[in-house]
Amino acid sequence: MRTPWTKTLLYVLLTICAALVLYPVLYTFFMAVMTPEDASAYPPHIIPKSIDLSNFTEVFDIVPIGAFIGNTFLVAGLTMLGQLITASMAAYAFAKMQFKGKNIIFSMFVATMMIPWEVTMIPNYLTIRSWGWLDSYQGLTVPFLATAFGTFLLRQFFMQLPKELFEAAKIDGCGHIRYFVSHVLPLSRPALGTLAIYSFLNMYNSYLWPLLVTNTPEMRTVQIGISMLEFQESTAWNLVFAGTALVILPSLLLLVFGLKQLVRGMAAGALKG
Repeated sequence: MRTPWTKTLLYVLLTICAALVLYPVLYTFFMAVMTPEDASAYPPHIIPKSIDLSNFTEVFDIVPIGAFIGNTFLVAGLTMLGQLITASMAAYAFAKMQFKGKNIIFSMFVATMMIPWEVTMIPNYLTIRSWGWLDSYQGLTVPFLATAFGTFLLRQFFMQLPKELFEAAKIDGCGHIRYFVSHVLPLSRPALGTLAIYSFLNMYNSYLWPLLVTNTPEMRTVQIGISMLEFQESTAWNLVFAGTALVILPSLLLLVFGLKQLVRGMAAGALKG
């Protein structure tokens, strides 16, 4: 049984850990509203002496950050939708359907998770270039429409659904397609929500692939757009952090409102129902 002193010490340690984790985010927002003098001061100011909200409007004047955010939301949304469709269908086949070599195919499918992204980046780039998809939304999204992680996550959740449910649906005349659409998907909203949040944030924060396959500012994503705020001669760090704050704000809001769903879905695949 924990004593009051033990609980107090535990809360203090957790508070310190939370402060260390949140400090970079808080410092980003503090720097985003600093004046150029405060942002370039040494030692740097932790809390701004005065608030300058004009930094955000100046960011929009320097780079088309709105277009970059729109491109990123479109690419991340299409990737999320594609992964939900392909992963759910593949997971259902591996969990509920019987065919020869199912376990071997699934093992090979999951084994692709051990291959680093850097290994497949060049073949993907050569394929996209040969198809003429450079500097296009197809080139940004198509290589990420299928995911082994999403298939594994949803398969584990689908396997927890009771067999009696499928047998009762089969007696009522449901085939695999109707059972999948009418029963499996509605019951799997926690896992689907988890995959949606994970895939959206993963693509939203992608930098290397959009930098590789896009050439014009009209197709750039927001992670590349932020780097355009840095100049070789001099860099206004308050503007860089203002742009960074604009970029991370949507992902922070998504995490705040979807964290419960994310944790719930992750835990659901590890528990027996």
